[in-house]
Amino acid sequence: MAMTETQKTRAAALRTAMKKLDPATYQDIRESYYRIADNLRPLVDALEKADVDHGGPAGPLLEEHYIFCEMLDQLKKSILGAVV
Repeated sequence: MAMTETQKTRAAALRTAMKKLDPATYQDIRESYYRIADNLRPLVDALEKADVDHGGPAGPLLEEHYIFCEMLDQLKKSILGAVV
């Protein structure tokens, strides 16, 4: 999906800020971002499946699933991935 002008402006400002970081800090941020980005969707899916497999009425697993769905929605709003 193409970035909006607002997102492009945010990305440019973030890119400038990231370039000012020392290389180790930049790398820590980059690696942490990708660990989250790579693992959040599987966690969301696993919690949902675990709740279904558990049977019965929706329980704490599904509640956790919804929390992590919200986190996934927030991650999608981030432009950090476009920068790192």
